[in-house]
Amino acid sequence: MKERGLIRVLVIDDSAFSRRTITRMLETSPLVKVVGSARDGEEALQKVFKIKPDLITLDLDMPRMDGFTFLRLVMAKMPTPVMVISGRAGEDEVFKALDLGAVDFIAKPTPRPIPELETIQQEVIRKVHAIRQLRIDKVKQRVDQPAEMTMPPHVSMIEPSVQRVVAVGSSTGGPAALMQVFGSFAEPPPCAILISQHMPQGFTKGFAERIDRLTCLTAREARDGDLIQPGTVLIAPGGKHLELESVAGQVATRLEARSAGEKYAPSVDRLFRSAAKAFGRNLQALVLTGMGNDGRDGVLAVKQHGGTVIAESEETAVIFGMPAQAIQTGAVDAILPLGEIGKAIQDGIAPSEGSIGKGSQ
Repeated sequence: MKERGLIRVLVIDDSAFSRRTITRMLETSPLVKVVGSARDGEEALQKVFKIKPDLITLDLDMPRMDGFTFLRLVMAKMPTPVMVISGRAGEDEVFKALDLGAVDFIAKPTPRPIPELETIQQEVIRKVHAIRQLRIDKVKQRVDQPAEMTMPPHVSMIEPSVQRVVAVGSSTGGPAALMQVFGSFAEPPPCAILISQHMPQGFTKGFAERIDRLTCLTAREARDGDLIQPGTVLIAPGGKHLELESVAGQVATRLEARSAGEKYAPSVDRLFRSAAKAFGRNLQALVLTGMGNDGRDGVLAVKQHGGTVIAESEETAVIFGMPAQAIQTGAVDAILPLGEIGKAIQDGIAPSEGSIGKGSQ
């Protein structure tokens, strides 16, 4: 019998210390109850069918049945939100887990079972609480019907001047959504793309390399002083803010350290506000799937400076939190399902062309 109102969690980790620590962290929240634990994928699979948890936390590197095999089987037989909490080295493994249906991930401070594991407690609790908003049917749909990638050779942009800039904010579900949008391009769009994706430090470089490798776009993790050029994607480094400044008559990137008490780093609001000042009506802001309200204040700044705003519709968003918050401001020009956003980026969209209300019901 399910405990009314509680988020019921199954913890999977081959380390007894990690299982105890993650359980203790989770149960500091009055909204969470750990209903079981498992030390490998085989044991976990049996418990999933018996317990039917609301959420699974998963280590990837386990004996007998690893996290990847477990993910494939769970998503095929009993789709359940899975959050990876793993110290497995290498960004490729994390993105592979997201491709297989994991909805989010948190990196352990170290793969070894040491007390520092508790430093991720606040992040774990915040993401677990957001699971109430998650649409597992949208995750399942993406896993069953992955977007086709068009991968022509990279196109070198001859003209360096920027006519249009797209700034993107996303969180939970964002990496897969971004890959779907960018994978739909047959050629690079005539704009520069700046991304603030909520992602831990150490993973954004690998994510940029993944976009660069699997799509027609040229992508990299942003550095101080990068110039904004069409056909390129710059991703804010995890743990830092991506902002813009004028240098010798050109717009360049500036990375800012996270301030004490800031909830999100990188911050979508800070990217949007900075880009709005730099590009005005040449800016198109895009708010994709994610929890929380990051981007809400930023879209107001975009509109104040004459730019346009697109929000992903509830129809496709894994978590509708961030797009919903943006829509509630009244500053959104178009509400579009993910499959239509690539075309909107390619073509540009003027405020008078926006279809407010589409997909918002």
